[in-house]
Amino acid sequence: MRALLIYPAFPKSFWSFEKFLELVSRKVLFPPLGLVTVAAILPQEWEFKLVDCNIREITEPEWAWADIVIISAMIVQKEDFLAQIKNAKLRGKPVAVGGPYPTSIPEDSSVAGADYLVLDEGEITIEMFIKALESGEKSGVFRSNGEKPDVTKTPIPRYDLLELNAYQYMSIQFSRGCPFQCEFCDIIVLYGRKPRTKNPAQVLAELEYLYSLGWRGGIFMVDDNFIGNKRNVKLLLEELKIWQANHDYPFNFYTEASVDLAQDSQLMESMVECGFNTVFLGIETPDAESLQLTKKFQNTRSSLEEGIDKITRAGLIPVAGFILGFDGEKPGAGSRIAKFIETTGISRAFFTLLQALPNTALWHRLEKENRLLSEDGNINQTTLTNFIPTRPIEEIAQEYIDAFWELYDAQSYLDRTYKCFSKLGISPIEFGNKKISMSMLRGLFIILWRQGVKRKTRYRFWHYLFSIIRRDPKLWTSYITVCGSYEHFAEYRSIVRKEIQEKLAKMTVSEEQNSKKLTGINK
Repeated sequence: MRALLIYPAFPKSFWSFEKFLELVSRKVLFPPLGLVTVAAILPQEWEFKLVDCNIREITEPEWAWADIVIISAMIVQKEDFLAQIKNAKLRGKPVAVGGPYPTSIPEDSSVAGADYLVLDEGEITIEMFIKALESGEKSGVFRSNGEKPDVTKTPIPRYDLLELNAYQYMSIQFSRGCPFQCEFCDIIVLYGRKPRTKNPAQVLAELEYLYSLGWRGGIFMVDDNFIGNKRNVKLLLEELKIWQANHDYPFNFYTEASVDLAQDSQLMESMVECGFNTVFLGIETPDAESLQLTKKFQNTRSSLEEGIDKITRAGLIPVAGFILGFDGEKPGAGSRIAKFIETTGISRAFFTLLQALPNTALWHRLEKENRLLSEDGNINQTTLTNFIPTRPIEEIAQEYIDAFWELYDAQSYLDRTYKCFSKLGISPIEFGNKKISMSMLRGLFIILWRQGVKRKTRYRFWHYLFSIIRRDPKLWTSYITVCGSYEHFAEYRSIVRKEIQEKLAKMTVSEEQNSKKLTGINK
C-alpha cells in the first residue's frame, strides 16, 4: 500500500510567524507530529510520502503514486482540510481522515467525501482501520468508545518523512491529557483528565532518533500540560539531564504548562538544567470572577503576577494565552489584560476572542441556553465569538482590537521583552550547537537594520540590547530571537484590526437587512 500523508495549510495566524521564519530561511514553525506518529503505527511494509501543505503544494505525480490518501487536521485547518479531501476524491483516491477536527465534527469529513473516519486516538483506531482495509471494506467509522491507549506502547514517530530543514522546531510528545476542568478546553474532551505519559526511555529514544537524523536546536514538547503528572515529569527530567549532558546539549526545549508550575521551584530548576527555556502558560484573564466561572480554578489559588515573576526568574521565558468574552465579564477586560501583560513582561501574548469548541462543557452549556451561533469553534485571532456573549459583541471586539493594537506597538513590545530578559534567570548550561549559518547571519542583519536603524524605536532597541549583553552575554541570541518575532506581529496586528472590523460591519449590515425583512412581514 502506498499512502500519501497530507497536512493541510494553516491560515495566517498568531502562530504562523511568516515574517520571522523568512528571516531564518524556514517555512513552518512546527511539523505535523500526529501524521508522522500515524505513519509509525501503520504497517511498516507500506510505502509513505508526506506533504505538508504549509511548505509546498502536492504534485500530480504524488497524487498518481498514492493508493490511499490520509489527512489529519485541527479545526483551524478546516478550509484546506476539506479542499484536500475533495482534491483526492476528484482523482479517484480513497481517503482516510483523523485528528482533532474530524474527531470533534466527523460529519464535516463525511459530507466532504472522506471514506474512512479514523477518529479518537490512533493507537486504538488505526488497527480497526487496517482490519477493515484487509477485509475489503470501502468505508467505515472507527472509534475507541472512551477507551484511552497506553502511550508507553506508541512507536517512535517517522521523523524521516519530514523535510527537516523547513521547520524552526521539531516536536515530541511526552503526555496526553490534563487534570484540570477548564470549561472552554477541548483537550480534556479529546484526551481525558488523567494524564498518560510515555516512559523516559521512550522520550530519549525519540530524541536519539532526531539526533541521528542531524537535527539540532529547538524542540517543542507538545503536551498541552507538560506538568500534568509531576511525578512522571520529574523522572523524565532526571534522565533527560544526563542525556543532554552526554550529547553536549544539542537541543533546547519549549513546552506548555499550567501556571501552578510557579509553585514548584525544584521542577523549574530541573527543567532549566535540561535545556528548557520557554513555556506557554494559559493565563486567560486576570479577572478572578471570570476564572472561577470558566472553572480555571488553578489560576485563582495564588497571585498570577507573582507566579509569572517566579517562572521568569527561574530561567523560563513566559509566553501566555489570553481570552476575551467570558460570561459575566465586566467592561474594560481588554485593558485589564493589556495592563497585566505589560506589568508581567510577557512579550508574546496569544490573544483571542472566546470560542465554544465542539463537545466542551462550554459548548454544551451554550447549546442548552440556545446561544450557539456556529458549532465548529474556529480559533483564530480574526474570528468573532461563535456564540451570543453576555455583553455586546461590538464592545468586546473593540476592546480586543484596541488591546491587540496596543500590545503589539513596537515600543510596547520592546519594553516588555526587555523587562522579561532583565530579570530572566541565567541558564547554567552551554548549548553545543553553536554554528552560525549564513541564513542566521542574514536574519540577524535584517533585524538590526529594521529595529536598530529604520524604526523610531531604534535608540531604545540598542540601549536594551547592550544592557542585556552587559547583564550576561549568553542571553543576547535569545533576546534577539524574541525581538525578531516582532516582525510577524508588526504586520499581523493590522490584519487583526482590519478583519475584525470587517466582520463587525458585515454583522451590522446583516442585522439591518433582517430588521427590514421583519418590518416588511409585519406590514
